[in-house]
Parts: sequence; structure tokens; C-alpha cells
Amino acid sequence: MTHLHAHQATPAAAPTGTTLARTPLDDLYTHLTARLGGAARAWLDPALDEATTHPGSHGPISVWELRLAEAGRRCGPEHADAARVLILHAARPDTDALTRVYAQGTAAERRAVLHALPHLVPGPDALPLVEDALRTNDTRLLAAAVGPYAARHLDAHAWRHAVLKCLFTGVPVTEVADLARRSRADAELARMLGDYAAERTAAGRPVPEDLYSVLTLTDPTATPPAPAADHGPRGTDGEES
Repeated sequence: MTHLHAHQATPAAAPTGTTLARTPLDDLYTHLTARLGGAARAWLDPALDEATTHPGSHGPISVWELRLAEAGRRCGPEHADAARVLILHAARPDTDALTRVYAQGTAAERRAVLHALPHLVPGPDALPLVEDALRTNDTRLLAAAVGPYAARHLDAHAWRHAVLKCLFTGVPVTEVADLARRSRADAELARMLGDYAAERTAAGRPVPEDLYSVLTLTDPTATPPAPAADHGPRGTDGEES
């Protein structure tokens, strides 16, 4: 990847969440370097150059893996995910190396691997990493798991359950890549959403607004169910007291 040093105009917003996986890498570099302080910028370019020059393993751990581990300290937690994605892309690790980093890494390093998958793995070989993340209740890991790689490669059954998992855990469905296309005319997803809404309503619990958004995508003529009746200790605004 070419390091962009010219016209570092500050963009409107830095990529976060699954936007990291959807942002072209040169744009991601520009976004990141516009926000890093001098010391962090001075660390980033050599780290990317090292990853490009020494992508393989040298000894028990590769140079780029050390840089992944340093990214939080060097760039700060707000920018570390983007830095890690750039380092992974520069190193171009194969699926086995990505699997090792995911298995041995921190939650932040696992997120970076998931964000980097659409840039690095053209086929479905890395799906086990997505499936592992979808079994967790870590909302940031879940959000990273439902990015473009999952949209491209998860089968219909697994993808529907990923959408439901987002609703269960409060991950905004805006994090789900390609949601409109994959939801369109999906009668089974509509049935699952309806069942979940009915369960919530029967239990006297609010139905997530995101559920209605996805339901509308499955069938644009769908009408949200009527609000649940009062079932006990609830405030006048419909929230739990």
C-alpha cells in the first residue's frame, strides 16, 4: 500500500466499527494519519514498512505481530484498530497466520483480524473465525464479525442467526454489512424476527427498534406490531422502571 503524505485534509469522521472493513485502505491510511500525533505517525510508517518487508515469521513471532501488539500503546485505543488493519494488510498473512493471531491475540487484535478479512482472504477459508466471534457476547467483536466478509460468505442460516444475535446483544444493525441486499424478500428471516418480537411482547419487554428496521427490509409492506400493553413495573415512557 502506498503511504499517503500529501494534502492530509481532516475528513469528517474517522472510520470505526465495520466501517474499517468497508473503507478503501488508502483512505483509511489518510483518515488515520490526519488524526495521529507526531510520535504515533513516526511509529506507523516504519511499522508498515517492516510488515511489508518482513511479512513472514522470523523466530517465534513475526515483526508485524509485535507491531500489532504495540498499536494500542503507540496510537491510542481510539486509533489502534485502524492501525492494526493497515499492518495486517501490509503483512499479507495467509489464513493460517490470521488464525494463529486470532487464537492467541487480545480482543482488540481479534477485532483487527475480523476487520481485515475482506482485504486479505478472497474465499470462505476464514469463516471459522467469524463463527467463533458470533458465539461470543463481546459486542465489539460481534460488530466486527458481521462485516463485509460475513456478508459475502456466511450461508443464509448462519447469517440470519448473526442478525438475531445483534438484536439480542444490542449491536446496531447498521453494523451488519450488506443488510438490505441479504434481507430482501427473506421470508425465513421475517418469520424469525416475528417470533422474536412476539416472545419479547409476551414477556412484557420492549421490542428493539432495529428489529422493525430489518423486518421492513425483508418486506417493505410489513407493518410493525402494536405496542405491548402494560405488564407491570414499567414507566410511562415504556421503559423499564
